Amino acid sequence: MNLSFAPSDGQQAELAALLSRVALGDRAAFAALYRASSARLFGVVLRIQPDRGQAEDVLQEVYVSVWRAASGFNAGLAQPMTWLASIARNRAIDSLRRTQAQPRTVSTSLGGEDQDEHDMLDHVNTDDPGPLELLEQAAQARAVQHCMEGLSREQRQSLALSFYQGLSHSEVAEQLVQPLGTVKSWVRRGLQALKSCLERASAVEA
Repeated sequence: MNLSFAPSDGQQAELAALLSRVALGDRAAFAALYRASSARLFGVVLRIQPDRGQAEDVLQEVYVSVWRAASGFNAGLAQPMTWLASIARNRAIDSLRRTQAQPRTVSTSLGGEDQDEHDMLDHVNTDDPGPLELLEQAAQARAVQHCMEGLSREQRQSLALSFYQGLSHSEVAEQLVQPLGTVKSWVRRGLQALKSCLERASAVEA
């Protein structure tokens, strides 16, 4: 089934049928679902997590989640591809957040055991952040992750789709199958809670 463009009604119906069978533990249906949707979902993941190796790992996580959560799919609330893409986006956002939270360390020394060591940073003019700045950035990323974990699931999803995926409020509402006013409230309250949490974290560090 070609899903390079928006799936037709027939293709959506086929995906819905496959998900129903997956919910019953049908492995053949799961394999068919993977063949039918993996290329499109991989594209969704890559738009958020551009590291291809990590994107491939994320895609595996997506289908593990689909296998476990297929019974929760409701064709009356969302199109199957929309539901699958939402899982892919959430897993990709989680992967990107984990990547950003990891401190990066590099060796700047030149020279072997029998040579004097020289620090490359002494000879290179660059605007790139130094080790201390990288550590500070990592600490900030961990603070953001901690504060995000304090939000409700709906707030996290709304903020992630808005700021990581760049969707408008209307697009987020469509993606989550929720009223526009509800989504705006989730985003507004989520931002307020996130700001308060980050301000408290900054005060503690100070």
